[in-house]
Amino acid sequence: MSAKQDLDGIDRSAILLLSLGEDEAAEVMRHLGPREVQKLGAAMARLSHVSTDQAQMVLADFRSRLERQTSLGVGSDQYIRAMLNKALGADKAGTLIDRILHGGDTSGLENLKWMDARSIADLIKLEHPQVLAMILAYMEPEQAGEVIHHLPERLVSEAMMRLASLETVQPAAIRELNEILEEQLSGESQSLQVASLGGPKAAAEVLNRLETSLSGSILEKMRENDSELAERVQEKMFVFDDLIKLDDRSLQVLLREVPSEGFVTALKGASPGLREKFFTNMSKRAAEMMRDDLEAKGPVRVSEVESAQKAILQIATRLDAAGQISLGGGSGEAMV
Repeated sequence: MSAKQDLDGIDRSAILLLSLGEDEAAEVMRHLGPREVQKLGAAMARLSHVSTDQAQMVLADFRSRLERQTSLGVGSDQYIRAMLNKALGADKAGTLIDRILHGGDTSGLENLKWMDARSIADLIKLEHPQVLAMILAYMEPEQAGEVIHHLPERLVSEAMMRLASLETVQPAAIRELNEILEEQLSGESQSLQVASLGGPKAAAEVLNRLETSLSGSILEKMRENDSELAERVQEKMFVFDDLIKLDDRSLQVLLREVPSEGFVTALKGASPGLREKFFTNMSKRAAEMMRDDLEAKGPVRVSEVESAQKAILQIATRLDAAGQISLGGGSGEAMV
């Protein structure tokens, strides 16, 4: 296997930063978001025995990418809105545009993104479920999922109901929430311009980050309160077996990004149809080796299978957000 195949994007970024030196790496980190800093920091900490070939490959790849960039910079809000809408579609781009153009003003909410999940849960666990819904809506789904693990399930169920019902939030409400958080975090108050948060899709993205047993329990409690809303959320959810709906090109892109470690465990819990779809999109040799590994692997805990499948789904979600593949939604709606 080549050096490039051994390394994913995070590892390559970590090697690049380690190659730059402390001052230059720190300057780069200043321009990254909290989740990116955390992931890169963890990758840098776990890297060991980086070969000369790997380091040279990373630097050569970076130089090649840099040479393809232009020096043109465009800061127009109108340009950014038009570009993101064209690239992602109005549905995906809406909330992202608000965060990009106005995220710098949401100081109290932004500070939460730098905190660990348990600390956030301790800070907000006594808030009204409507407040929790707004906070969870503002977070990235991955972080929201981590916070939920430290909150009472009863409280989470109600908050998720309200999150799924959110469509637009008045700036005054976000401003008030921001001021409360800033006061608790001893920050300074600033005004906000957030247009829309939440909805069934936002709730589904958070639930997709949870263990299957927990997300199922929360969804069931939501269904008891509002079966129609729960159904709309479930339609937006994407589970591992839904990967069978991917076209061959998308599945091949996904396979290139999925590390071999954990893949066999994930397939232990997959349907026969999905296994075969994976095999047909591999080389004959790779498929045969994967079949042998599956046969040789003994019983695996359900929790291990779910964890391995969640890791692959997170990669698929990232690729979908980047426009490299199309998940098409868990409801199986037609693509045009």
